[in-house]
Amino acid sequence: MCGILAVLGCADTSLARRSRVIELSRRLRHRGPDWSGLHCYQDCYLAHQRLAIVDPTSGDQPLYNEDKSIVVTVNGEIYNHEELRAKLKSHKFRTGSDCEVIAHLYEEYGEDFLDMLDGMFSFVLLDTRNKSFIAARDPIGITPLYMGWGLDGSVWFASEMKALSDDCERFVSFLPGHIYSSEKGGLRRWYNPPWYSECIPSTPYDPLVLRQAFEKAVIKRLMTDVPFGVLLSGGLDSSLVAAVASRHLGQTKVARQWGSQLHTFSVGLKGSPDLKFAREVADFLGTFHHEFHFTVQEGIDALEEVIYHIETYDVTTVRASTPMFLMSRKIRSLGVKMVLSGEGSDEIFGGYLYFHKAPSKEEFHLETCRKIKALHLYDCLRANKATCAWGLEARVPFLDKNFINVAMDIDPEWKMIRPDLGRIEKWVLRNAFDDDQNPYLPKHILYRQKEQFSDGVGYSWIDGLKDHANEHVSDAMLKNASFVYPENTPTTKEAYYYRTIFEKFFPKNAARSTVPGGPSVACSSAKAVEWDAAWSKNLDPSGRAAVGVHTAAYKEVPEKVSASDSSSSVIGFSPKQDGAIEATATATAV
Repeated sequence: MCGILAVLGCADTSLARRSRVIELSRRLRHRGPDWSGLHCYQDCYLAHQRLAIVDPTSGDQPLYNEDKSIVVTVNGEIYNHEELRAKLKSHKFRTGSDCEVIAHLYEEYGEDFLDMLDGMFSFVLLDTRNKSFIAARDPIGITPLYMGWGLDGSVWFASEMKALSDDCERFVSFLPGHIYSSEKGGLRRWYNPPWYSECIPSTPYDPLVLRQAFEKAVIKRLMTDVPFGVLLSGGLDSSLVAAVASRHLGQTKVARQWGSQLHTFSVGLKGSPDLKFAREVADFLGTFHHEFHFTVQEGIDALEEVIYHIETYDVTTVRASTPMFLMSRKIRSLGVKMVLSGEGSDEIFGGYLYFHKAPSKEEFHLETCRKIKALHLYDCLRANKATCAWGLEARVPFLDKNFINVAMDIDPEWKMIRPDLGRIEKWVLRNAFDDDQNPYLPKHILYRQKEQFSDGVGYSWIDGLKDHANEHVSDAMLKNASFVYPENTPTTKEAYYYRTIFEKFFPKNAARSTVPGGPSVACSSAKAVEWDAAWSKNLDPSGRAAVGVHTAAYKEVPEKVSASDSSSSVIGFSPKQDGAIEATATATAV
């Protein structure tokens, strides 16, 4: 992961402008502490702060084609770069960087190459032959990108808002799966998978197809020349990432250089659910496990720095980003520069506890579509910026382009939470990895109930945040919130407190408009709040807000479904045995 800044069409081409670009690019150095690069061409500037993960010795940016007429600065990873290089045999590559293929693909195919890329990325490319440029962002928005406009007619792009908020009159979050072309004009969507149109799919559930797609997604993300590990909370999603990575690590190039034992990392308050279950998973998989603790006060002390880095005042995001921010600093101190994480599963499979209330399979599917489309404003933003604050890259296998297509093509009837059929949330994913002959995880982990990360690190964490906010925000302040903050008006003292910190760093209206709003319960969209009339009285993003759901309703392990069983008949429960689900109210999203 890296930090990019591009300023195109500046009225000022003096040395002062170059110095200003360098100064602003330094604001992104936390994202890429390994090297800095800058390319100037007339009134265009492309700057880069590098975190060296692939080809650390020669992959400095900006990157070029053979005659340097094409210049590109990239933030991200292209996992299929070797396959793409094979298609570009007439081109000569200067580096071993996975991102260099972008310059050559553009030279070969023009603007129509984006769907060929398999990875997470945001980039700006300058074609000096006609002084045109394009900017693009990956399908889901795993890597951040902002676009702004200066009063002098300049167009700006940056990995984080802080690099352009002072110099741009207006700026916005660049939409995922879109490309901006100076030559063709405007912003257009290049990513058009079937699920994006929100049509209801009808493909029968095949657990083996789903399992294989996820294993491929994890394996391709083991592409690294530096030490790496897995963020392990002990919940289903991160545990599956760790299980698959540990199985295949020995086959990778990185294992020959850094060893074949997987490193895993967890964080929480002492005695928290996540720490307990993460240790169990680590012991089962035989990983080299690192457990980090923080106190409520340490988290509170870090809030201002966290909000500065994640650039949002969304309550759920702040709650979950803080422990991730603290953990990332510890991980980086160990010399690790890349981690795999479990974001995205809950959006794809309807894993949040409020999905228990989905009234139909159609509503269930539409809500998963809404959640995936908003990931760049929530979990992707958190996972990227909370880790990049310390020069650590987070990769997210669940958001693999092919895996999403496979998972979102399953008839949503199979994803529905059906206690009468023994199906808890994310049952299709759990069942796909329920292998008695060669188990990926212990049964009680595989069927552990959903817990949001900000809950799983310790329930007193959220309670401590609320108490702290109550001490700093008076009743009168909250009463007049609509006058002070007429846009996205905070409705709780905690939300008000985060907003005051955000406004201190980012006072422009354009900045506050990049943060989403609207009612939510247990991380739902505003539309899903309508599923239960009682939710409107308890609009809290914590998973505990899904009253009557966050309990251990399932005390037996549901029978597995074979790959050939495409019916939706009664599944039933197996007799209780070793590994059967016991009553618990703990699990995690990450």
